[in-house]
Order: sequence, then structure tokens, then C-alpha cells
Amino acid sequence: MAYQISATKLQTYHRCPQAYQFRYELGLKTNAFFGSAVLGTALHQTLAQAYRDWYYQEPLPKIDWLLDCWGQHSDSLSPAQAEDGKQILETYYQNFIASEVAIHKPLAVEGKIQASLQVANLEFAIAGRYDRLDYLDGGLELIDYKSTKEVKLPKEDEIDLQIGLYYLALEQRYRQSLRKLSLIYLRTGEKVSFDATPEHKQLVEIVVGNIARQLRTDCEWQPKPGEQCERCTYSRYCSAVQDCPDPLPDDVRSHQPQLQLVLAL
Repeated sequence: MAYQISATKLQTYHRCPQAYQFRYELGLKTNAFFGSAVLGTALHQTLAQAYRDWYYQEPLPKIDWLLDCWGQHSDSLSPAQAEDGKQILETYYQNFIASEVAIHKPLAVEGKIQASLQVANLEFAIAGRYDRLDYLDGGLELIDYKSTKEVKLPKEDEIDLQIGLYYLALEQRYRQSLRKLSLIYLRTGEKVSFDATPEHKQLVEIVVGNIARQLRTDCEWQPKPGEQCERCTYSRYCSAVQDCPDPLPDDVRSHQPQLQLVLAL
């Protein structure tokens, strides 16, 4: 059975190996769950359809085209959510479509990528998803839509890991390098871009190698104390935070390291 790891898992390991063990190796459950973001899902589906199905024989679609796509994905929303989504898309249209001379057809929307990576004599299968992939001069731009109510930039080291993962996968899939990762915040109409370099790829290879060696040797997952401890949902079990940590629940999974690993973004 393949061992799976996501970008979130990779970032969790980078922040604290013991938190990674609690959550993913032992399956320790917490009360930190998020509800389904139905409005965000509808917005993502609308933009995917708008770029995928536009016939590109005219330089720019009209706003009616975007709103028509919205009508096909907003049926399950409340009237307030539907109106909120409409306003968000009107902002998007003004900032990213109407302001252009022409829009170009993306390489793909809501796409999947797959690649492979060998680290420490272990085979990793890399798989991932993205909202939109555009051509740039000399490379590719990966675009990720964010429907959060405020602009909250990821930490530098965490975005570096995400960039490196996609750099690896896109290089193998398209024989072109990732040049830029862009976050578009749909509610505010802001776009934040990060340049991608081969150094990002090298960083991921190092971190994945650390995880691979940890899994193979089954050595102790050391805590990494820091500011993240204040928000960690596993702090009650951690000896780095508690003088007398709670014992782990009886129903946690037994750790069974595997030598064939799957890396999913």
C-alpha cells in the first residue's frame, strides 16, 4: 500500500515532526475541523468554466458570460451567498478581464499533475491539483484562487515548499519550469505572485528526504517548539509544552512505516 503525503503534510512536518506524527502517523483526531466552503467551491467552478469554455474568437468576454457561468453553479447557495458571489465575480472581471487587451486560453484549468521522485532509495509518486495554469515567457504560471474574507499570506518557508512541489511536478509533466505561483484573492481583487526557482525544488528534495529517512528508520519524531505551539491542537499530548502531557488515546493507529511512498500535493 502506497504511503501518501500532501503539501499540507509536508508543511506540518517542516513546522514540527511530532505534530506530523500525531496527526498523520498515529491518526490522532482533534476538534479542529472546517465546514464545507460551498461559496468558494462555486466560485472556483465558475472561473474554471469561464476560462475553459470561452471560445476565444473575441479578445474579451463580456461580464454577462461570467455571470451566466455563475448561474450554472450557484443553485445550491442561499440568496445572500448567490448575491455575494455575483459581486465577487464582478470585482474579478474588472480587475483581471476588463483591464486586459485580450485574455489568453490557459494551458489547463482545474488540472491534475503527476510526476515521480526518488529520495533515499524510495520512490515517490507526486500528484497535485491547481486552479489554472497559464503560459509565461520561458515557463508557466500556476494560479490558485483564494475565497477567504481577508488576504492572509502564507509564511515564506511554507510557500517555498508548495512552490517546490509544483516545480517538480510541472517540470516532468510539461517539460517546462514553473516561473511563478500566483494567489488571487477573489473577495479583494488582489493578486500576489511568487517567483519560482530551482532552489525551491532543491528545498523540497531535502525535506522529503528527511521524511523518507524518518519513516524508514522509525526513529523518534522530535517536537519543534515555537510560536506554532500556541495554536497546536496536539499540545496537550506534547512533552515540549506540558510538564505532564496527557496519554495518547487507546484508539490511535499503530505506526507502520512503508517503503513505497506516494507524495500528493
